[in-house]
Amino acid sequence: MSLSGSPNDRPVAIRRERRSDVAARESLLDDAFGSGRFAKTSERLREGRKPARGLAFVARRGGCLIGTLRLWPVVTGTGHDCLLLGPLAVAEEARCLGIGAALMRQALQRANLLGHRAVILVGDAAYYDRFGFSAERTAALRMPGPYDRQRLLGCELVPGALSGAGGLIVPASPRPSRLSGLMDRIAGSQAPIGQPA
Repeated sequence: MSLSGSPNDRPVAIRRERRSDVAARESLLDDAFGSGRFAKTSERLREGRKPARGLAFVARRGGCLIGTLRLWPVVTGTGHDCLLLGPLAVAEEARCLGIGAALMRQALQRANLLGHRAVILVGDAAYYDRFGFSAERTAALRMPGPYDRQRLLGCELVPGALSGAGGLIVPASPRPSRLSGLMDRIAGSQAPIGQPA
């Protein structure tokens, strides 16, 4: 997907994140949120894990990474599978160009195409409302640490997907150990030790 601002602006391309984007992505997140980003409750659901397959996006312009958005698999205390969105960040010089909204639309559309049913996030309701997010869909949910209840928002990609959802939001899978990651790399496409092929 690509966007254009004024005729003098270089076009903006939105695509899936690549390994070569990692350093620039981390630098952008540091600039946008500072080192305090690692203390946020949402980070407890992301740390040591990978985003959902095919759901990490970047915006690039003229060879520079100027936007990032990733989605993470989580599950509620009632067993509702969903995605956690975030962080969404756009470089300061590129804000107000619609890049954040374009990243949001791309991510939600792709998540829907991949069969995901709902997305949750912690953010500003005034911004995320236009994408279908609401605090009323998350009233019975809670995060694993301090958070502002009014900023916990949900969006149903499938109507009723968050109906009856409640309890603590946790990562959908346990954090892999260093040893299991090493074993998976050594085994390549073979099944991990102790699991059926």
